[in-house]
Amino acid sequence: MSRALALALVVASSAAACGGGSSAAPVPPGSATVVHPVDGDTVVVLIGGAEESVRLIGIDTPESVAQDRPVECFGPEAKARTAELLPKGTSVLLERDVEARDKYDRLLAYVIRADDGLLVNLTLVEEGYAESFPYAPNLAHQGDFDRAEQAARSGRLGLWSACGGTDVPIEQPPR
Repeated sequence: MSRALALALVVASSAAACGGGSSAAPVPPGSATVVHPVDGDTVVVLIGGAEESVRLIGIDTPESVAQDRPVECFGPEAKARTAELLPKGTSVLLERDVEARDKYDRLLAYVIRADDGLLVNLTLVEEGYAESFPYAPNLAHQGDFDRAEQAARSGRLGLWSACGGTDVPIEQPPR
């Protein structure tokens, strides 16, 4: 559980125990609001009053903003699709797996849109914007991601037709 989520749950339960708070329905654990996408597989959300970077686990999209690597084929498209699926203000549920954070201190989560239950990680793979990327030990949905990638490859969707595969740098013009 993230520090922000744990704090929010403590504050909410303390207010309820003291008879405070509103009559609004309780907020489910893991609820967050999208602030903005960083790239195709990372978004910033507001959770428990704090902004957190969230890495969509189980998938990998081509690079579009990494400072130490070139922009990759279909990276800008993957970022744009994530922005379409998760526009600012979208309510989401963050489903954890085994590990809470990665080495960059980002929350690791399966991101589910609250209004329709869409698993965004899976949709990006199904549509060819991401590849299945096992992030052991966080493997709860990996079989679904693997099957979705095979279908996207077979159907030559997204990056599979535009780039022929993943990790393909966009050609830079000669200087």
